Amino acid sequence: MNEQRFTVGIDLGTTHCVMAAVDLEREVDTEPVPELVEIAQLTGPGAVEARTLLPSFLYLPHPDELAAGDLTLPWGASEGFAVGELARSLGTKTPLRLVSSAKSWLCHPGVDRRGAILPVEAPAEVARVSPFAASVRYLEHLRSAWDAGHAEAPLAAQSVILTVPASFDPAARELTAEAARAAGLADFTLLEEPQAALYAWIEATAGGWRKQVKLGDVILVVDVGGGTADFSLIAVTERDGELALTRVAVGDHILLGGDNMDLALAHVLRAKLAAAGTQLEPWQVNGLVHGCRAAKEQILADAGVQAVPVVVPSRGSRLIGGTLRTELTREEVERTLVEGFFPVVGADARPAVRARAGLTKLGLPYAQDAGVTRHLAAFLARQLDAAAACGVTLPAQASFLHPTAVLFNGGVFKAGALATRVLTTLNAWLEAEGAPPVRALPGIHLDHAVARGAAYYGGVRRGRGVRIRGGTARAYYVGVESAMPAVPGLEPPLEALCLAPFGMEEGTEAALPPQEVGLVVGEPVRFRFFGSSTRREDAVGTVLEFWRDEELEELPAIEATLPAEGRTAGDVVPVHLHARVTEIGTLALEAVSRDGAERWKVELDVRGEDAA
Repeated sequence: MNEQRFTVGIDLGTTHCVMAAVDLEREVDTEPVPELVEIAQLTGPGAVEARTLLPSFLYLPHPDELAAGDLTLPWGASEGFAVGELARSLGTKTPLRLVSSAKSWLCHPGVDRRGAILPVEAPAEVARVSPFAASVRYLEHLRSAWDAGHAEAPLAAQSVILTVPASFDPAARELTAEAARAAGLADFTLLEEPQAALYAWIEATAGGWRKQVKLGDVILVVDVGGGTADFSLIAVTERDGELALTRVAVGDHILLGGDNMDLALAHVLRAKLAAAGTQLEPWQVNGLVHGCRAAKEQILADAGVQAVPVVVPSRGSRLIGGTLRTELTREEVERTLVEGFFPVVGADARPAVRARAGLTKLGLPYAQDAGVTRHLAAFLARQLDAAAACGVTLPAQASFLHPTAVLFNGGVFKAGALATRVLTTLNAWLEAEGAPPVRALPGIHLDHAVARGAAYYGGVRRGRGVRIRGGTARAYYVGVESAMPAVPGLEPPLEALCLAPFGMEEGTEAALPPQEVGLVVGEPVRFRFFGSSTRREDAVGTVLEFWRDEELEELPAIEATLPAEGRTAGDVVPVHLHARVTEIGTLALEAVSRDGAERWKVELDVRGEDAA
């Protein structure tokens, strides 16, 4: 038997984790057909069920909270924590012991992502964990669940496709890859979630996707999940006389999704309770947020559900069961989400930016503007110059790139009113510029699509099925400081040197840029890196002396002390900078000496160590 019998897609989501697999022995001469994998998990103390969704929650119980055996899974007991449905249900009652949104924290450059910081507001007696460790535990649970059902084909021996948001920067991608390695996965590749969703749509059409799109179509993928809002553009092009798909643009990393919506719904219920004379303490609001998340999911999953009870933990002994009770209605969900997060705006709308307080609590860098439609308008306007890459010609008065089709992904769009609002708003923009309306591409399951699409892509990598071309979603640059005399109050000018062009394919290397720069060795230095999702024409070696804020986004800097290799600390070594995109989709950077005999790795600082 072939050692790699399956390709396994893993959606490591903010709210849920999902697995799907393609049996390579069964699907020999056909396009890959993914099947969902049932994930065994605790649904109550000592109660194990297999479900397609593993909630992305980690609960850290008090030593006396659960009885012996309550955390026992088919492959053994966990070491003092719960993952999945039981974690979510326990966390609703005791939110200060619940780790959530680990994926969002994993991409937050402003915190130590390897530091034990979660849950953020947990009391001192709770043993916190890091965002990285939480991600590892989710992946370990998925691996154990798979191995329990596939003893003859352990997950570590299979080809795994692990999805990440399209807007993840290189540091977040590398951290995700390192978490996979720490969980025991050996052969894995990273895939952008919007691409995975489109692969799921391709698979769902059973070969009929070419009848649903045509040459010149521009597909807009709107992916609003538990933690992020991602936008991608995929062009329908031609290659060797056949239709092909090419990803031409992705949006910025926007922390705006289901987490924000749960908080908004919690404030709706808080106001309802206040009107009835009940004031909640801050810790109770945290519990209310988790209760709203569960209630929202029930309402969106079943059109027949009009209201769901929400229980708020309370210390009051006079209350039945020590809890407060209210309910969340369908009308409250749809009104709050539609009007609050998908307002009707013009194509010229832009996200609002407010002045921030000088001091703030430790937390995620959420988007300041909750209007998804405003972020979408800004994204399409920034991609106006992508028309050439899409092979389309826009009217002279066009103020934004005109998509022709939309694919929705993410659990929030189970509320049909949200997808309808996006289509209505987008079509109003198009009509104002004399463009035809977009059409919605049907046929994917919003909870399962990313995992299914990832598993399908695993088959595509073996030459079966349709491949979406695109490579890196950004061009990458390094800052090079100009040599100039010291001037009081004036920092030396910074140039941006292009190291990796837009669309660089996985497993490829960029030619060494012709510029020679000086590398400081033997003492602490700081490397500044930038990314651009709009500058598609810059080649390796392009130097930018000036750029607009919207053109380049500064990425997390690298603090490092590079080995002196027998030189004096502070020496400046003439080098060329060299970038390559690894097979798993991460960015690797090297400084190569003039004679090519010496190389210094300039790695993104995701391990809390110096580069070497």
